[in-house]
Amino acid sequence: QVQLVESGGGLVQPGGSLRLSCAVSGFDLDLDYYAIAWFRQAPGKEREGVSCRSSHDGSTYYADSVKGRFTISRDNAKTTVYLQMNSLKPEETAVYYCATPRGLGSCSDEYDYWGQGTQVTVSS
Repeated sequence: QVQLVESGGGLVQPGGSLRLSCAVSGFDLDLDYYAIAWFRQAPGKEREGVSCRSSHDGSTYYADSVKGRFTISRDNAKTTVYLQMNSLKPEETAVYYCATPRGLGSCSDEYDYWGQGTQVTVSS
């Protein structure tokens, strides 16, 4: 079955960087056929979408709050999707999740498969 496993979270100072990884498995087809997105949820707040890599042409999408600072990408082996996060802010402290829609869905579809999340703490 489809599995997503996040890693790379941790404690970082404001202005610092982290790279999150989402290892994917269980897909019937090449990773490029699937939309992979990153979400985050801070304590007491609703989950919000951060970024998505499209299944159709590899287009990337970002929340306005992270544009120019975060970058979503995948490795050449097509087994891992990354989220490079630069210039991190304390308010970006959250659990970060990667997710994918069922089947060959797009970034705008409902997400059916989720990882367990990785904690990112931005603090001095």
